[in-house]
Amino acid sequence: MTEQTALPGTGAVEGKPDAAVVRDALGVGVAVGLSGFAFGVTSAGSGLTLAQTCALSLLVFTGASQFALVGALAAGGNPLTAAAGAFFLGVRNAFYGLRLSQLLALPRAVRPFAAQWVIDETTAVALAQPTRRGVRIGFTVTGLTLYVLWNLTTLLGALGAEAIGDTAAWGLDAAGPAVFLALLAPMLKSTTERTVAGLAVLLGLGLLPVLPAGVPVLVAALAAPLVLWARGRRAGGAVVSRDDRAASAGEGER
Repeated sequence: MTEQTALPGTGAVEGKPDAAVVRDALGVGVAVGLSGFAFGVTSAGSGLTLAQTCALSLLVFTGASQFALVGALAAGGNPLTAAAGAFFLGVRNAFYGLRLSQLLALPRAVRPFAAQWVIDETTAVALAQPTRRGVRIGFTVTGLTLYVLWNLTTLLGALGAEAIGDTAAWGLDAAGPAVFLALLAPMLKSTTERTVAGLAVLLGLGLLPVLPAGVPVLVAALAAPLVLWARGRRAGGAVVSRDDRAASAGEGER
């Protein structure tokens, strides 16, 4: 019964039909899962072995961190430095997990296994659902589809790296971000949310030419606290102004 009820803050009475949630989750899983081709090719071209490439997708399973790692290695970076950059990019998934743990409310024994699927796409699909049942279906179908396809296409990409050639010509590396942006855009409903998103884009793109790969994404995360801080100051100033006006009115009456 609790799975059918609306989640706090959603204001929804009923969730989407299960078939609609599955359809959306499959669409995301398939679209992003194909990006594994690009990773497999890039990893093989960076000098990693087939086993190392497949292990990254099986064990790490977060595309941004994987691409950051092999990109740094391909540029001649130190393996420890490359791993550190990939780690910091993956830290965001821990914050996703804090929110998803409340929405999914999974049994304790299942949580360590579900944690492997806490990534951008599963989080976006899950957060778009108004009921716990929808959250669980969206998270599970997206995670399973994406995990299977990502690892399969990673293997195929690594095996056929020479035949596939330049992944930029195929545009596979852009599939994941494009799908995630399509999911995120409808969720930006308030002025504050849109401001945070816009500032994050400006920070990320503006710093891209001057900072090492992966760092602009981390800096862009500062958009949220900056906007909230500015909003708090503006709200505080408005309160002080109202208090001053009230005090002046009181003095006038006396």
